[in-house]
Amino acid sequence: MTTPYQQQPVQQAPAGSLGSYTSPIAVRRATFGDALASEWTKIRSVRSTLWTLGVLIVLMVGLGLLVATIVRAADNREETGTSALAFGSFGVILGSLCVITLGVLTITSEYGTGMIRTTLTACPSRGRILAAKSVVFFLITFVIVTACAALVGILQTAMVPWAPAPTGGEWLRATLGVGLYIAMLGLLSLAVGALIRHSAGAITIMVGVVLLPLVLALFMASESLTDLRTFLMDYSIPSQLISFYGGSISGSGPSGWDSLWIITGITAVALGGALFTLKQRDV
Repeated sequence: MTTPYQQQPVQQAPAGSLGSYTSPIAVRRATFGDALASEWTKIRSVRSTLWTLGVLIVLMVGLGLLVATIVRAADNREETGTSALAFGSFGVILGSLCVITLGVLTITSEYGTGMIRTTLTACPSRGRILAAKSVVFFLITFVIVTACAALVGILQTAMVPWAPAPTGGEWLRATLGVGLYIAMLGLLSLAVGALIRHSAGAITIMVGVVLLPLVLALFMASESLTDLRTFLMDYSIPSQLISFYGGSISGSGPSGWDSLWIITGITAVALGGALFTLKQRDV
């Protein structure tokens, strides 16, 4: 006789049962390539990517051709000393706002929907996640901006044949240089998004970084602020972009590839700060 409360012996699961089940699916450790594939799937499957990149293409190509059409209609055949490539700067400056928006949304959208918890569960390495997002975003932006800049440059040169023929160095800066700069600006936005974790706040900050220095400089009429006004105008984002086309807002400031090194250094510092905060926070 046994009482109802007497502990019964635990029966061992026989061999071949669920206790010794082996999955036929191969199990392997996740790699950086898996993280890249995951981020590529996420960035191409959301509507914000299609809308922002679509508007970017329209602005770069549309404004570039519009300016070239206006110059051609004016029929001013006096050489200005700059090639027709400079007409593409208008579309690039406005298109950079689209890249800023996409860079922020690449990471803040996951915080807004709570998807970041799933991402961190699947890949606990914060550095791998940030690196994968950065690589995928950088490549997409760089390819699209460079292709649009090259297309616009070819069409503008053909539409304004009396403008000075661009040299090889000018072509390289107006295509490859612009693509690298805009992609780096987008990475800076991604880093700010990781730091702020709020879409509207991060986008507002980045729009202020792009436009506020130039706007402030325009209102600094005092002679005591001359040096500060010149600095803000020389190193504002629009002025740095124009430098790739051989121009400048104030007639001084960075030239050639200097702007690319400046934005690269700032972006590297911002990404380092973003990685540090990602590792310190729970989510």
